[in-house]
Amino acid sequence: MGIFSRRQTATVERPQAEGAPVGGVALDPALRALTGHWSIDAPHSRIGFSVRHAMVTTVRGAFGDYDSALYFDGDRPSESRAELVIRVASVDTGVDQRDAHLVGTDFFDANRFPEMAFRSTSAVHEGGESFRMTGNLTIRDVTRPVDLQLDYLGSVLDPFGYERAGFDGTTTIDRTDWGLVYNQRLAAGGTMVSEKVRLQFDISAVRSAA
Repeated sequence: MGIFSRRQTATVERPQAEGAPVGGVALDPALRALTGHWSIDAPHSRIGFSVRHAMVTTVRGAFGDYDSALYFDGDRPSESRAELVIRVASVDTGVDQRDAHLVGTDFFDANRFPEMAFRSTSAVHEGGESFRMTGNLTIRDVTRPVDLQLDYLGSVLDPFGYERAGFDGTTTIDRTDWGLVYNQRLAAGGTMVSEKVRLQFDISAVRSAA
């Protein structure tokens, strides 16, 4: 599966001097303290999506089964990276019939393509608590680049001794770029399912053991 934290830990370049700004930008000490490996705490996170249905409402869903590996570098944000591998059969929109349609051949075709994945290729600190992460999104064995907007929400040591950090991530894709082309036309014009899909990442990440 190639979750990067299992193979790249020793290769990460460390900062040359404590507190030194990178690229002329002074970084928040709270962000610098987050440097290290993390994983998504699935029971307290949501990997979801939303899409317009019949031109008049929004359907929302989420995936419950996935593997994750994150590396955040608070000194050199460009060294930060992420990998997320999702089992598409875990999709849940709250309606069994709709979920069965989504995992069938019209959409994800889970029997042939059981997983989709996001693997980052670059990260940029845009200022404050905002970041932009670019990566490759693979669905149905089609891989295309996407830009993910990430906002840091804060960090805390929880009552059980786990160090947690929160991030919100969003991006919008055209599902037809990944071969998800099924649709039905409406008599008055428009389509049953929008081609634009908003992906949403509500992340509670837990620091991995050294």
